Amino acid sequence: MNKSDYMEYVKKMDKTIEVMETEFAAVRAGRANAAVLNSINVDYYGSPTPINQIASISVPDPRTLVIQPWDASVLKNIERAIQASDLGINPQNDGRVLRIVFPPLTEERRKELGKQVRKYGEDSKIAIRNIRRDAMEFFKKQEKKSEITEDDLKNVEKDLQKLTDEYISNIGTLVEAKEKELYEI
Repeated sequence: MNKSDYMEYVKKMDKTIEVMETEFAAVRAGRANAAVLNSINVDYYGSPTPINQIASISVPDPRTLVIQPWDASVLKNIERAIQASDLGINPQNDGRVLRIVFPPLTEERRKELGKQVRKYGEDSKIAIRNIRRDAMEFFKKQEKKSEITEDDLKNVEKDLQKLTDEYISNIGTLVEAKEKELYEI
């Protein structure tokens, strides 16, 4: 068995880490970050559209986001979508742009965000374990078809477990770093 046999599963595990990092970017850590708006869709002429596709988003200072729609008629829809989201922030509308001022995080909000970060981490760990399980099933089927030997299967099990342990350790490190970031601000 060579490492190329595992590449499909390594790619899936890498994708799991990417998804988790994307979810982390959307967790508001007290700084203005345009990624917090990525999960918000706006009703734009009858179809849900991400904010960054109908407006420019800028960060003039560390605690403020400015959203300037290319079509002024959609300003109210963007405002409603942000208010309806779970950001917990009310945008300020001046008729041309929306300003979102991020208040400093309270201790309660930090704990809440920490729980959210840990949940994302746990979901990613579960996904990694599911990928390992799928890989094991694939290689066990190969062994049943006599495409690989029993010794090869044992080596595959060890290699997959080692790979899984590395990724789960990585996830733990990323979760700790994100939680630490929540308390630095």
